[in-house]
Amino acid sequence: MYPHIQTVDSSPKLPEETDVTVIGGGIIGVSTAWALSRAGVRTTLLEKGVIAGEQSSRNWGWCRTMGRDEREIPLAMASLARWPELAAELSEEIGFKRTGILYACRDETELTQQRDWLARASHYGVSSRLLDAAELARYMPGIEPGAFVGALYTPDDGRAEPDVVAPAMARSAMRLGATLLQQCAVRGIETQSGRVHAVVTERGRVRTQAVVLAGGAWSSLFCRHLGIRLPQLKVLGSVMRTPPMTGGPEAALGTSGFSFRKRADGGYTIAHRGGTLAPIVPDSFRYLRDFLPMMRTSREEFRLRLDARLWQEAWHHRRWSNDDISPFERERVLDPMPSSRVLKEAMRQISDAVPFFRNIEIAQRWGGLIDVTPDSVPVIDSINTLPGFYLATGFSGHGFGTAPGAGQLMADLVTGSTPLVDPEPYRFSRFGKTGSKV
Repeated sequence: MYPHIQTVDSSPKLPEETDVTVIGGGIIGVSTAWALSRAGVRTTLLEKGVIAGEQSSRNWGWCRTMGRDEREIPLAMASLARWPELAAELSEEIGFKRTGILYACRDETELTQQRDWLARASHYGVSSRLLDAAELARYMPGIEPGAFVGALYTPDDGRAEPDVVAPAMARSAMRLGATLLQQCAVRGIETQSGRVHAVVTERGRVRTQAVVLAGGAWSSLFCRHLGIRLPQLKVLGSVMRTPPMTGGPEAALGTSGFSFRKRADGGYTIAHRGGTLAPIVPDSFRYLRDFLPMMRTSREEFRLRLDARLWQEAWHHRRWSNDDISPFERERVLDPMPSSRVLKEAMRQISDAVPFFRNIEIAQRWGGLIDVTPDSVPVIDSINTLPGFYLATGFSGHGFGTAPGAGQLMADLVTGSTPLVDPEPYRFSRFGKTGSKV
């Protein structure tokens, strides 16, 4: 498990009643609860494990607009505008720095892909621009000559510390009046007159007017329990970090083979940008038709793997009674082993391209399971078949950087306020029949 997550104290007891219940204490759930609390809404946040215990503390820590799916750019831009203000609003240091991010291209094919993205994205006002090899060397001193033909550079993008941000938001939400309980799994939802009326937890029942499911990699399973089909899979990201190092680059860099960013402690977070593994599980077959287009176009980025998760998830009940122990209590935290092969490959490539990283010490390795939708775009929407039920999930590895905007957008939808950005690209209905009741 990632060991440096800041701890958050839980509220003393479960309330009998609340306006909105948020399920899931990852960055999206916490950001939503924080936005609702700022709006004066009575909010209860329930987490089966600990705040930011899964992917929200295990991601790269990038806050970027660059390279986003065009549908995500407005949300990413709105979030990036919020990041510089967060430390003051939270009254805590979160490590945000606008250091710039580069995507380095090994050949003209990769450079053309970045040029095409920039042509589509430029009218949104992104600060991205193309660099040739000489310009890249100026922005990233010490890079191996001839390793790259150019790069896409976005000076406004930056970084923050994943193990700090969600806990800081959670504490701020509690100061604003939110109730927060950890080690408190939600087993199910009760309805009255066809709409959400209460949540049933392992500690008791809470009457509520609305429920936001921000369950990350667990969302599809919870939805199936409610009879709602959410096509979503988990993929494994493997990451490592170094101890503090002096003299290294400030800007973050991504390539088709590796990525790195400097940490607030002076070390570096390193990963394999094209080394995401897709464990074969029962949902792989359940949602095969939904994900076939992605599998055909992203073979190099997502690699299939058969491991123990197939048998672990085969034991998950499709339905369970609200009086029974749920799967969320049987496995409190998803804590997968990272792929040594993927991390070794990343180290080999980064050592070849950036001599600064040769013979470095690795202080820690970890894995995280990422919630992915068939189009890699999140769902941020109400569910028509269950009035009062909302989804904020499927961020496909982009949740940390877009969290300030995503949480606000979800809060806007719940309260009926003017949406921060157009919510249409994030509608559940885009999945067509796959988003209907099972």
